[in-house]
Amino acid sequence: MATERLITGVTPSLLNHLHILVFGSTLLVYNTPRVVLKSAGNRLRMLLYRNWYFFFFSIGLIFTVVGLYGQPRLLQLFSIALGVFAFAYFLPLLPFGNKKHLRDFGWVKITVLAGVWTLATSVLPILYWHKSISDFPFEILIRLVFIFTLCIIFDIRDMQADEVNNITTLPHKVGIRNSYRLINVTLTLLAVLSVVQYARYQMIERFFSALITVVITWFVVLYLQKKPSDRAYMLLADGVMLVYAILVLSG
Repeated sequence: MATERLITGVTPSLLNHLHILVFGSTLLVYNTPRVVLKSAGNRLRMLLYRNWYFFFFSIGLIFTVVGLYGQPRLLQLFSIALGVFAFAYFLPLLPFGNKKHLRDFGWVKITVLAGVWTLATSVLPILYWHKSISDFPFEILIRLVFIFTLCIIFDIRDMQADEVNNITTLPHKVGIRNSYRLINVTLTLLAVLSVVQYARYQMIERFFSALITVVITWFVVLYLQKKPSDRAYMLLADGVMLVYAILVLSG
């Protein structure tokens, strides 16, 4: 919706086919592994929440089909491609010996996550409103840098689990200290891109929303360094995406 406001000049309605598609596909992607995979680690949770998983899986599937219906052909093709990458991330679809998931490849993992989120939240709205992708390069870059920053944060959280599964991610390659330095670099780049975007589209509310998000994300990173926990990561690191959207849409 933040992207839609930039490219159309107005805040879009909450209910349209694009929002139904993105919301439904998110439910579908996140609940499919709970429904399909039967690993021992998921067995107890699956027994406890089986009905809820199937319920949200079914809602997601219905919303995805409804959202895709009547969309421009190019948007449908983009959505299908994103779906393939999203499912290949956690389903054993690759023919590479022990590495059958995209997440098994450390560098591919962060690229796929950042890429899928960026395309879903920036390129799909552009296609939906029949705009040219080339007219909004900085919006796409801003989203990519922002999501990439959050992916680094979560890769730091997952270091121990990835090491057990022989997955070498960015923090393993460069170390935790350099990973945090890279986060500072990407947040600085995000601020610079926001300045460039403001020079092209002079929307002062959006400019300040981006800068405030950069500052909040920086404080979140500092907090997670001192007090890391799954709850903190889910509420704070994931939460800054919601903060950015609220700031942009309420500006």
